[in-house]
Amino acid sequence: MNYDPIRLEVFRNLLRGISEEMGVTLCRTAFSPNIKERRDFSCALFDGEGHIIAQAAHIPVHLGAMPMSVRHAIDNVDMAPGDGVLVNDPYGGGSHLPDITLVTPVFLEGQSKPAFFTANRAHHADVGGMTPGSMPLSTEVFQEGIRIPPIRLIVDGQIQHDLLQLLLANVRTPREREGDLTAQIAANRTGERRLRETVAKYGLDEVLTYCTELQAYSERMTRHVIADIPDGDYTFEDVMDNDGILPGPVLIKVTIRVRGDEVEIDFTGSDAQVRGSVNANFAITMSAVYYCVRTLSKEPFPFNHGCLVPVNIKAEAGSVVNCEFPSAVAGGNVETSQRIVDVVLGAFQRAVPGRVAAACSGSMNNVTVGGFDPRRGEHYTYYETIAGGTGGRPGLPGMHATHSHMTNTLNTPIEALEYAYPLRVSRYAIRRKSGGQGAYNGGDGVVRELEFLGDAQVTRLSDRREYPPYGLEGGESAKTGENLLIHNKRRRKLPSKFNMQVEAGDRLVISTPGGGGYGSREPDAES
Repeated sequence: MNYDPIRLEVFRNLLRGISEEMGVTLCRTAFSPNIKERRDFSCALFDGEGHIIAQAAHIPVHLGAMPMSVRHAIDNVDMAPGDGVLVNDPYGGGSHLPDITLVTPVFLEGQSKPAFFTANRAHHADVGGMTPGSMPLSTEVFQEGIRIPPIRLIVDGQIQHDLLQLLLANVRTPREREGDLTAQIAANRTGERRLRETVAKYGLDEVLTYCTELQAYSERMTRHVIADIPDGDYTFEDVMDNDGILPGPVLIKVTIRVRGDEVEIDFTGSDAQVRGSVNANFAITMSAVYYCVRTLSKEPFPFNHGCLVPVNIKAEAGSVVNCEFPSAVAGGNVETSQRIVDVVLGAFQRAVPGRVAAACSGSMNNVTVGGFDPRRGEHYTYYETIAGGTGGRPGLPGMHATHSHMTNTLNTPIEALEYAYPLRVSRYAIRRKSGGQGAYNGGDGVVRELEFLGDAQVTRLSDRREYPPYGLEGGESAKTGENLLIHNKRRRKLPSKFNMQVEAGDRLVISTPGGGGYGSREPDAES
């Protein structure tokens, strides 16, 4: 060991603190409730080679995929000082089109190449496409919104207004989009400023040395986690309800091969890419896998490039977990990522019983609403993911009403929602007894009831409405979720994925799944 472990911890927290401050800047300067209230964004720092060195505690599905977007930007744009590159291409490391990534190079004095990159990814509540909110029941990516290859939004410190106007002309809420994009610019500039201050204080050589040592430390820790798993092959499979276009389940299968301190995650046997939008690109599958491996650690350690080295992922091109252009992908990021986690953790449970929780709700329960707001005289788009229950765990029950796994967002507070949109929250409550029973019960989901104050278009991308979250070690499955529309006092059950027009006075009732139970219940003493 040729470094100071105390100083390593100092740099670990210093770099993470910069990422967190970037997030605070983005949150406080954004326009949309989805970013400033729900915090649907992520921030990270990268070294000069494009390898992630630090991240904030933001959204796993963003952060695991972001390195591919940064690499895509580096490979396709010759960046100069003061530039900022925008990208959302799902086939270049993006997740889905509403998630827009901004990459900013950090050039230090006298350097011809960037020493670092700052990057953030934020979910925009609309980027065009066939339905408000850009989360449609699509069959190809062109229907989902404007697709942005790596392109310079900022040149020599100046926003390129021609490009900005082109982007804003293709969305339903241009004022909000402009505000959120400028917030992303401010966040990266915050990161750049703090990195320069860090280099001025410690010197570039020391900063880069500890960036490298942090990556090496995380690789050692990841290898230690894997080495603690018995060598062997472990298989698990699960399904999604449907793809939103055609009926019938969508299969995801995994075989995990552990050999010493390395692991191969093989998705051979999963269904081919589907017609609907639940296709996941390889970046999403990577995010889910890296997240699962990290959950097995008994000790926290930083996520960076080192975590990726001992993990090999195999996913057949053209499959639902490694789709090819121009497949629709809007739901792959939010729904398929959750099922990938369920499948990978299910396989790990067979390798290390007692280390994995039962399935969580298994859906981000996406809802998008769009229409015209007469109060403001402009169009609006509302997007939200809704929490569910988490799975029971060895020694502990699951948690109620919690965003889990690949989402780490918050809810939109009722006050903020009703202020921003022509909507009313009629009911918001824990969905009692929706978690699976067991020695340790699964957590309960929620009931969120929205009343529409004007005509609107609604899209739902949800899952676990047909196939429930599984229990483990004898625990029971949780209750499936349910979508209902109340129109003229008549209740109509809706599928897990739909798009429809609603009228003023209609109400949408979203009941989310609970988490699976863990362990067999002890028989009643009287029995």
